[in-house]
Amino acid sequence: MVYWSWRTLNINMEKPSLDTAKAGAIRFNTDTSQMEIYDGNQWTGILATSGSQQTGGARGIIFTGSSGSNSIDFITIPSTGNASDFGNRTQSVEPSQNACASRTRAFFGGGEGNTDRIEFVTIAQLGNGTDFGNLTVSRGAGPAGASNQIRALWAGGRTPSNRNEIDYITMSHSGNAIDFGDLITARQWPGAFESSVKAFVFGGNYPGINSIEYFTMAHSGNGKDFGDMTHVRQIVTGTSSSTRGLMAGGQTPSGDSQIIDFVEMSSIGNAVEFGDLTDSRRAAGGCSDCIRSVVVAGYGPNERSTMDYVYFSTKGNAIDFGDSNDSGFSAGTSNAHAGLGG
Repeated sequence: MVYWSWRTLNINMEKPSLDTAKAGAIRFNTDTSQMEIYDGNQWTGILATSGSQQTGGARGIIFTGSSGSNSIDFITIPSTGNASDFGNRTQSVEPSQNACASRTRAFFGGGEGNTDRIEFVTIAQLGNGTDFGNLTVSRGAGPAGASNQIRALWAGGRTPSNRNEIDYITMSHSGNAIDFGDLITARQWPGAFESSVKAFVFGGNYPGINSIEYFTMAHSGNGKDFGDMTHVRQIVTGTSSSTRGLMAGGQTPSGDSQIIDFVEMSSIGNAVEFGDLTDSRRAAGGCSDCIRSVVVAGYGPNERSTMDYVYFSTKGNAIDFGDSNDSGFSAGTSNAHAGLGG
């Protein structure tokens, strides 16, 4: 087994003892033919490819759950077509915007029925959910999920009153969530999207609010005001590119909506209209790479299985993508979303 630290990977190519390894050291494991990095506790393999390369393209993971279902579907975001079966969650709770992901793992936290469970799947491998840990408090009606390359966060929800807590986990290590801070407004049924730096939480609270708030994912703290959506809504679907965040569908005081709004995430301000979904719906799942946004299933007024997509760069109405295997309330994420810097 050959070992180097960055400080000794020089002309002399010295090989210090494994006993002196420090956090950040790198070695080549000749037993597995893989580069590894030392995190201060253990050696971890360094992947030579991105998450999307491992799955043949950006893979969207969709958790659906109306009527007691615990199904998980997947799609390849750059293509079109019907969803395929991925596996099943550990419990049958109704999802809504409570999914997030690293490049390798997709997470599902909380859910209607007021559970505190967090579970995950490995995105490149079809299979069932595995227990990860617990949120700081049980909550349904969300909570909204967002993530960067290291942390997954959940904000808001209801148990039975509206919640303002923000929790986080480090996605590489199983364990319980830790308190991150508080939202400005306690909200049930919020939506979320992210950039590589910030998480954005919006809407919620029947018959709906239109406020958008944000926080920096790398540093614990409370939400800050960003602006407002074009309409008061709850159970709105969020997706994002590296520059734009989209808010699609949802429920208004007068019924389900097909409106798509967007904001430029770098500039504080109110949302602008982007276009319309192919039909009105609330509680749909959302997954994206940095080119396409896909809105999956939902409810309005009956359970939906349709999937729509738009290109982030071009304002306009959504186009049919295909159908999900299951229908109704959903939560989605991917291994290529904007929070991962892709």
